[in-house]
Amino acid sequence: MMKPNLYPLKFDTIFKEKIWGGSKIKEVLGKDFSPLKNCGETWEISGVKGSLSKVSDGALKGKTLPELIEIFKSDLVGTKVYEQYGNDFPLLIKFIDAAQDLSIQVHPNDALAKERHDSLGKTEMWYIFQADEDSKLIAGFNQQTSKEDYVKHLEAGTLSEILNEEKVAAGDTFFIPAGRVHTIGKGLLLAEIQQSSDVTYRIYDFDREDDEGNKRELHTEAALDAIDYDFYGEYKILVKTEKNQAVELVKSPYFETNILHSESSISRDFSALDSFIIYTCIEGEVDIETPGSTVKLCMGNAILVPRKLNNLTLRTNLSFKMLETFIR
Repeated sequence: MMKPNLYPLKFDTIFKEKIWGGSKIKEVLGKDFSPLKNCGETWEISGVKGSLSKVSDGALKGKTLPELIEIFKSDLVGTKVYEQYGNDFPLLIKFIDAAQDLSIQVHPNDALAKERHDSLGKTEMWYIFQADEDSKLIAGFNQQTSKEDYVKHLEAGTLSEILNEEKVAAGDTFFIPAGRVHTIGKGLLLAEIQQSSDVTYRIYDFDREDDEGNKRELHTEAALDAIDYDFYGEYKILVKTEKNQAVELVKSPYFETNILHSESSISRDFSALDSFIIYTCIEGEVDIETPGSTVKLCMGNAILVPRKLNNLTLRTNLSFKMLETFIR
């Protein structure tokens, strides 16, 4: 049987109810998460076992990401990515709505996650989509710290004294490498791009209880060897967006992300790049044109452009702002 032709792939949104979730996924992004009571996360492109994205339309409708990779291999993800990850997709794309503070947490690096969980580590980035007034988040420490200092503050209930708190506004961007203590504060709606991992160590959860009066599990001991105790000074990514061209936000071994803000149509040539491209639309709408297909992408949605379709036109009658993600 002949393989179908590849085209830019949209997926069914996966909705996740969370103890801290809210209603902005519906109110701001227009995504109906009923019958859930709230929605803390949407998983837009996921290869995580148990939450596999399925194609939402076209000849490949219903296929999961691993099934697609098995069929198309390097034509979909690129030769280097396929050789490294096989049928596992290496990235996870989310939107997160924090009606309450998330737990203070940390993610292990690749080596520790492999040893403990047979998983990838979790390096991630956040693009702040919308922020209520006076919204804050935590990223890293506000001073050089040691494991001993950290434990002392944790046990004394004074951890906040050594954590770096940031006031945030729409458009702010943060890179959160594995090992960096962090939390997303209440009132924030953001796009998250991360390694394909769901391993989180909770350090402190504000003594919250679920509907049945149970507190969520903490991973105090497990976190100790995962934390990077160094002080880095500047945690927010400082970048000036320039219209009609790609501006680099994050460059890491796990993924690279540009921001594209355009008021006109632009062409993108990725023939020299051995990777898929993910577009996450954060403002406006755009038609993504590749040979043989045109797919519309609107605010709050993401799309996977296969490696094989390496020349494309982003066409708009209005304007758009998108995150452009790939693996180098």
